[in-house]
Amino acid sequence: MTTERVIVGISGASGAALGVRIVERLAILPGIESHLVVSNAARRTLALECGPDTLDRLIALAQHHPIDDIGASLASGSFPVRGMIVAPCSMQTLSSIATGRTDTRAADVQLKERRRLVLLARETPLHLGHLRSMVAATEMGAIIMPPVPAFYHCPSSVAEIIDHLAARAIDLLALPHPLLAKSWQGTR
Repeated sequence: MTTERVIVGISGASGAALGVRIVERLAILPGIESHLVVSNAARRTLALECGPDTLDRLIALAQHHPIDDIGASLASGSFPVRGMIVAPCSMQTLSSIATGRTDTRAADVQLKERRRLVLLARETPLHLGHLRSMVAATEMGAIIMPPVPAFYHCPSSVAEIIDHLAARAIDLLALPHPLLAKSWQGTR
């Protein structure tokens, strides 16, 4: 079986549980090697929203790369990966990606190598600058996926909503496994 590499970036926006669940789901998929990049702001948000030991749990599930390590393997296009998910993706991170700033090097590599980059943009309401950044990132090849829940599967908890959103984001990478998210089956 071929190993597929996936990068998960976690920014400091609220919604850290989304990134946590994505890493957890990837960890149980056969043939998937996860790589993790966590912004400095995300460290604080992870501790606040998910508990003080959350980052340690994530590092146990994925290969961790310091945010400022420009020499990290994932900072090069010659390091083959299937794609990257940034969850949650703050507007600051999205803006950096949209303008090609190198402080978001792993995401920039995905775009330049024409790999999938899924951004779970976390902000509301949106102003024109946010929307323009989303358009710019989309024009460069990113997939903007605001974490807006689907209610057709009648979730009974926030955990179910987070799980569905995480599965949907992973499905957007088109990994060689069955789809994880429950799909709409119609009304018949």
